[in-house]
Amino acid sequence: MEKQFKSIVEIKDHEIYDKAKAYLNSLIDYATVNGYLSNPEADNEYTHEIGRIGVMCADYESMCINYKHLKVKSPLIVSIEKEMRKKELNQRQTAELLEVKENTLSQILSGKRNMSMKLAKRLYKTLNIDPKTIIEFA
Repeated sequence: MEKQFKSIVEIKDHEIYDKAKAYLNSLIDYATVNGYLSNPEADNEYTHEIGRIGVMCADYESMCINYKHLKVKSPLIVSIEKEMRKKELNQRQTAELLEVKENTLSQILSGKRNMSMKLAKRLYKTLNIDPKTIIEFA
């Protein structure tokens, strides 16, 4: 294995970061295909090099790259949307079925509003949403 970036201990610009990241990905691909990473406890030249380059890339990312946080939907919202698709209901029809305003349902589905106990009961009775999911994520 021919090591790259031997002379650097820190990535200071985006161009070097992009090259180091490409090198890191190629190392991982090669080491995976050839079995150097098959053992989680592996200690070889590939794991050392992946670790060395990975740490430099991670340090650069934490100092210089501003990642946006991922928004993850609540399992309850996912369940409601799944039931809507299954029953072929749009948001307006679902709101009518649940006896709430469409705007209220929209805010609940977008995570901007909490749901009442009444609505939680209706979710169970009308959409067959799992009560454990309702209790845990409402």
